[in-house]
Amino acid sequence: QPCWREYLTTRIEQNMVVNCTCPISECRAQPTTAFIYSIVLSEEIIAKYEKALLRRYVECCSNLTWCTNPQGCDQILLKDGLGYGGACSKCSWISCFNCNFPEAHYPASCSHMSHMTCAKCNHGFCWRCLKPWRPNHKDYYNCSAMVSKAAWQEKRFQDYNERCTFHHHAREFAISLRNSISSIREMPKIRNLTFVLDACKVLEQARKVLAYSCVYSYYNQDNESMDIVEQQTESLELLTNAL
Repeated sequence: QPCWREYLTTRIEQNMVVNCTCPISECRAQPTTAFIYSIVLSEEIIAKYEKALLRRYVECCSNLTWCTNPQGCDQILLKDGLGYGGACSKCSWISCFNCNFPEAHYPASCSHMSHMTCAKCNHGFCWRCLKPWRPNHKDYYNCSAMVSKAAWQEKRFQDYNERCTFHHHAREFAISLRNSISSIREMPKIRNLTFVLDACKVLEQARKVLAYSCVYSYYNQDNESMDIVEQQTESLELLTNAL
């Protein structure tokens, strides 16, 4: 038993316990859950083992996924019926279930979030696989012949990127402001601040939409309806800044 206990403890701590086999090379038998519970006595190690089982279960279920909140959240989300994304019941983070981007990114599409463009030669590629961009595939650009266009594209990217970054920072400010107001609201004499909290939530959502609108606009420059989109975005930005 001591040998088994040391072996299983090591496998659990190294996150290699799932599908582990007998340490004897000729034996392919796998220890059962009941056997592991009877051998490993440490509650801390058993807790790690149960987490490993849960991770494996979620990975095997196509309709389950973990909350993608970058701040950390151990909530499991059900994909069925939620479509594009769903809000976590624990932390309220809205994940995208259609791509690996950690956050719902409306109005930008999933393809927008994976389509990258080289600032030097304007070559489009997918940041996940690094292969040439296929949905709207374009030939490789000749860098020496496209210097002016590449410079224009780089400047355009920088402009949209700066706007996008600004709105993300402004959204973080709105979140910080809401947290501060929530703590003030706990004071006995200052409780009626619900309308301010609601305003902060609207600010968060507006900044999020504005940030991803920059991504959408960047990749849809030739779209005939972009004039209307840009006008609506500008109007939303003015109202958001006023709020």
